[in-house]
Amino acid sequence: MYEKRHHPLAPLKIFLKRVVLNLLIGFALIGFSLGIGMIGYHHFEDMDGVSSFENAAMILSGMGPVDVLETSGGKVFAGIYALFSGTIFLIFIAIILAPIFHRFFHQFLIKNRRLGSDE
Repeated sequence: MYEKRHHPLAPLKIFLKRVVLNLLIGFALIGFSLGIGMIGYHHFEDMDGVSSFENAAMILSGMGPVDVLETSGGKVFAGIYALFSGTIFLIFIAIILAPIFHRFFHQFLIKNRRLGSDE
């Protein structure tokens, strides 16, 4: 997907396509994770769709649950979902930033290679 070490820097159009693709992948991951949370809150706490969405979105964003959890299953689910959400957040950031960091380091490598060949 990305250019190799000895390839020239990709044109801006290709770079922007990569950024958009990674954004789509990242937001699909967030949507999938939100769906897992909504299903869990609906199943364990018998919440309606809006309350399930609100609680799942709040945990996924790191804010914490809104409603008081009544069942032991719901509390265990919320704990596991919170750990899962923290990991998903880190993965999301990595997916979003990957093409940007790759371009930066590839450009740095190209400039370094040019400077090294001048000696």
